[in-house]
Amino acid sequence: MSLVQATKASDEAAPQHVAIIMDGNRRWARQRGLPRAVGHRQGLAAVRRIVEGAAELGIANLTLYSFSAENWNRPADEVEDLMGLLRIYIRQDLKELHRNGVRVRVIGEREGVAPDIVALIEEAETITADNRRMTLIIAFNYGGQDEIVRAARRIAEAVKAGRLQAEEITKPVFAGELLTAGIPDPDLVIRTSGEQRLSNFLIWQAAYAELVFVEEFWPEFTRASLEAAIAQYHSRERRYGAG
Repeated sequence: MSLVQATKASDEAAPQHVAIIMDGNRRWARQRGLPRAVGHRQGLAAVRRIVEGAAELGIANLTLYSFSAENWNRPADEVEDLMGLLRIYIRQDLKELHRNGVRVRVIGEREGVAPDIVALIEEAETITADNRRMTLIIAFNYGGQDEIVRAARRIAEAVKAGRLQAEEITKPVFAGELLTAGIPDPDLVIRTSGEQRLSNFLIWQAAYAELVFVEEFWPEFTRASLEAAIAQYHSRERRYGAG
């Protein structure tokens, strides 16, 4: 993607919702002979610059896949490093996010998460609830299949209780039971590090998203990288299955 194309993307209307699978922190560190923790810290630096860049580009909703439900299976010391970085990000960046008009919303299951992290998440969501410049959605302890199963269970319970008739179950009704209720589906999903799969991320919501896979590891991802991905998005014709 040329610089001219990336610049052109910034002149067009930004996608309403961009979602990013932030992949490659560990491989970035391994290639440099560094500990995994260094890769994750550089990944946090990338989060900061991309959140700022997305707001400046006029992206209304930015979702970052920060920690999947499957990531608990990683080595205990790595999981603790990741939890520590989440604590640092919320504690250090919340004031600036709030000052810049960013609303924070965290999707994912909170059961089993450390109480202090849950408290920080709730504080961030409460303080920024009225902000309208951009919504930053952090997918933490999140899995798309589990999200769908839980939504189906709630709908089944509503039918059983007589609050909902089976024939009233529609796609909008189902979407209203997902963790992303009230957030538009992503227009563009970006994955870094060269891998080409969704890895259980927004699998209902991304049904008609444009997918862009980039070779850069997440610590290398910059605002220019984001603009290049948006340029690819603008180069495509979105038909939503119409032909």
